[in-house]
Amino acid sequence: MHYWKNTLEKILKKNKGVEVLFEISEKKKLAQDVYSVWVEAPKIAAHAQPGQFVIVIAEEDGERIPLTIVDKTEDNIRLIFQVVGKSTRKMATFENGDSFAHVVGPLGSPSEIDYYGTVLLIGGGIGVAPILPILKALKEKGNRVISIMGARTADLLILEDEFSQFSDKLIITTDDGSKGMKGLVTDGMKKVVSDGEEIDKAWAIGPVIMMKFATKTAQELGFPIIVSLNPIMVDGTGMCGGCRVTVGDNVKFACVDGPEFEGELVEWDELLKRLGQYKVEEKSSLEEKKKKRPKKILRNKVPVKKQPPEERKHNFREVAYGYCLEEAMMEADRCLQCPDSAYNCIEGCPVGIDIRGFIRELRDGNLTKSAEILKSYNNLPAICGRVCPQENQCEGVCTLGKSGAFEPVAIGRLERFVADWERVQRSNQKNNIQLTENNIKGKVAVVGAGPAGLTVAADLAKIGYYVKIFEALHKPGGVLTYGIPEFRLPKEIVFEEVEYVKSLGVEIETDVVVGKTITIDEMKEEFDAIFIGTGAGTPKFLNIPGENLNGVYSSSEFLTRVNLMKAYEFPLVDTPVKIGKHVVVVGGGNVAMDASRSALRLGAEAVTVVYRRTEQEMPARKEEYENAVEEGINFMWLTNPIECKGNEKGELTSVVCQKMKLGEPDSSGRRRPIPIENSYFEIPADLFIVAIGQESNKVLLNAFPELKLNKWGYIEADPVTGATSVEGVWAGGDIVTGAATVIEAMGAGKRSAKAIDEYISSKVGKF
Repeated sequence: MHYWKNTLEKILKKNKGVEVLFEISEKKKLAQDVYSVWVEAPKIAAHAQPGQFVIVIAEEDGERIPLTIVDKTEDNIRLIFQVVGKSTRKMATFENGDSFAHVVGPLGSPSEIDYYGTVLLIGGGIGVAPILPILKALKEKGNRVISIMGARTADLLILEDEFSQFSDKLIITTDDGSKGMKGLVTDGMKKVVSDGEEIDKAWAIGPVIMMKFATKTAQELGFPIIVSLNPIMVDGTGMCGGCRVTVGDNVKFACVDGPEFEGELVEWDELLKRLGQYKVEEKSSLEEKKKKRPKKILRNKVPVKKQPPEERKHNFREVAYGYCLEEAMMEADRCLQCPDSAYNCIEGCPVGIDIRGFIRELRDGNLTKSAEILKSYNNLPAICGRVCPQENQCEGVCTLGKSGAFEPVAIGRLERFVADWERVQRSNQKNNIQLTENNIKGKVAVVGAGPAGLTVAADLAKIGYYVKIFEALHKPGGVLTYGIPEFRLPKEIVFEEVEYVKSLGVEIETDVVVGKTITIDEMKEEFDAIFIGTGAGTPKFLNIPGENLNGVYSSSEFLTRVNLMKAYEFPLVDTPVKIGKHVVVVGGGNVAMDASRSALRLGAEAVTVVYRRTEQEMPARKEEYENAVEEGINFMWLTNPIECKGNEKGELTSVVCQKMKLGEPDSSGRRRPIPIENSYFEIPADLFIVAIGQESNKVLLNAFPELKLNKWGYIEADPVTGATSVEGVWAGGDIVTGAATVIEAMGAGKRSAKAIDEYISSKVGKF
């Protein structure tokens, strides 16, 4: 079935001139449920180093599986995997000629290969596969290499010939004694030392329990040991924090800071508990959710139809249905069409939409002209009409609303209506722009397919530039895709808006981690300018006791599982997410609202949002807060978590909180929360979601040290143009400002597009 499906897809793609990647050229069964595959991935092969891994997604909407790069040629990489669950079982059905949907990498930091003297390499089970490239590299450096291969039985041993070829000495251990020594790899370690070998450094890769005891044995025998940790990963790029482990006194992200760490510094028991947290979900089978037709109830105060709270809190369909044509024209008629001297709404729009103009044309029934005006300013209006905080921007300064007797014009809902109408018309048209080397003004690379990146790309494409966007995840959209839930922003809308950007001639390449899959120097060589719009990317945690218990999520990981990987449809899709009965969310922003409402829809009996300030200081959109209240979300104001408590299995059981009071305003302008002594209390919880913001992602920044950063670790860029400290490089969005709104990121993209055009137009040649 996979063969015929993939063959048909490849034929169709090749007929359209689309390059087909990630094709399996050679598959081989190494042992029971263990397979070796060579996969076409020339860009990854060009940069892969020993110790690095890739993320593999077998089919669209599949689970992201981390696999070490075992070997490589000029155009192909070798991966070895064991069937252990639903996703790897699906991968095992692929044959030669089939293609994986996505392969992302190379990821992680390479092994520190050097001359050490005598090194000991220990591989247990499938763990011998990632040891192999390290073995070859250490041997090339002149080390004396002793290898230990362990398996339950002889039938499960893999790669014995390769290990024999490159090892100076090879010891095989089997649990049942069917080959080599009877015993564990730790017995082999003791034998090596008892034979008189002096070990200068060791590596151990395999099951976590094996690495734990290999580390303990190495400490007893007196030599340092490196382990490769492969805990549960969601994105593999450091964006979600799901792979966090405690190493020494610090919490590390295995996919970015590792995967290799000093074994004696790893908190093994904590890691073992985290690795087991999805066993129940992966074994259970959920009944398919019943689909009900939403009731359309006209709201008295706001003329827009929504799903009733009791219905919508059980599904992920969009909450608001939006206007029909009659409702949109009635609302447009409320606009005062202010004269230029009193035209305030445009000043409140970060991308400067001619709001008066598009509303006037809508009021008069000229939808084509209305859409034309809107799209000339905003490349993603169907998205902005749904998620922008209009109450703090265009609607917040609306003249009608300022009167006090009337509500402001529903500018956001009108924007959504016109954009949705235009999308339907666009679907029946073919307007793809064809660029050639002879008619382009220049070539621009964009890092990140989020709001800022899509905007700068579209604006530049419209004026004649060839633009290529490099996206680390397997789907474009950035936070629009992984962060905002389906009930607020349907992914169909996002992908249709992305298709519009592509129709302008913009090329989008997913599964590319800039700094890893492609280097900055390679981009400078090919492109005339670079724009960085990667988003903030790394979640913040509270750094309180118990934060690594099973059942504690960053909002990034939780929402990435739910949105990007569609865990709300598990087991119809591969990716699980923990479904808590009693959920606590900390934070007061839109992300906290998204996480709490998602948890409710997944089946929580009770969801409580705790926030250390009051409702008045909460930064979340009023509409989203009101929706949450309608759906039954509980709110505890002036409350701050100080500890997570768990049971002997490492599972969260409660969150300890402390009551707060408000003091003087802090740097944000909001009154500073102050703890109240002896005001502690516990909230029973089996799921705790930390939604307190993000920090800058270091994957790109580490690969681009020339970029000047500010004191918070974000890229320092000119607030008007987005120019960075490196000539020819611009940046915008959350990677510059920290967490902000979608429309603010788009505004940064528009300003940078103008600056990039001026820069390239004034230059001759490239970097």
